[in-house]
Amino acid sequence: MSQRSEVYRTSLLGLLSPAIVLSVWESAGALGWINPILLPRPSQIVWSLVELVADGAVFPPLLYTIALFVVGYAIASILGIAIGVAMATSETLYGLLEPLVEILRPIPKSALVPVLFLFLGIGKTTMITVVVLAAVFPVLISTFQGVRGLDPVLLETARTFQVSRMRTIFSIILPASLPMILAGMRVALGLGLVLVILAEMLAGEDGIGFRILDLQRAFQIREMFAWIFVLVALGGGLMMLFDLIERTLVPWRGKT
Repeated sequence: MSQRSEVYRTSLLGLLSPAIVLSVWESAGALGWINPILLPRPSQIVWSLVELVADGAVFPPLLYTIALFVVGYAIASILGIAIGVAMATSETLYGLLEPLVEILRPIPKSALVPVLFLFLGIGKTTMITVVVLAAVFPVLISTFQGVRGLDPVLLETARTFQVSRMRTIFSIILPASLPMILAGMRVALGLGLVLVILAEMLAGEDGIGFRILDLQRAFQIREMFAWIFVLVALGGGLMMLFDLIERTLVPWRGKT
């Protein structure tokens, strides 16, 4: 079987389980097994979603959430890679930063949201900071492990040819560590999206998280689920985009 056929087969199998869940959900609603007020059928939710898209109401909150997420995720990725490489290549920086990383890393980032509100106030800065704190540690740890796991021969060869430190990092260390770095960024993607929605629910003025909570408070359940479907589509779209970027940067990964 060709690689392209295998990709198509995997994609079809990936759609099978959501289709089964939606079918069971729709059937249970049609048969009256679930309360339609608390849990509308998927067909009803999709109709509300179509109305949101048709009148354009879905786009401003969606773009707002995407903007917050992209800024926070980009900052977290840059910081995580930079600190991870620095700790892996310098014993001094490792000894200095490792205790701080191990203290902060296990703390649930949602628990830091009220603290950030006190120091940064309610606004975009706080929400971006929440995303950074959620996403930076998976990238940092994966980068650190990737660099520490490099073949020592690569670094010794660079030293033999007197390659500068910066050139060694950008020409040898980062390319060789890229699979591990991307693995950390994949984990950070999901965490960052969860935290930006949480921040919008707690202190947002717009965005998907704000709309979901606002509609829940107004007991507009069908519209609330429509926005949850938008969130699911956003998460799936981001993962598909990340897969495309990963296959472009690391084309040999997954090949046998």
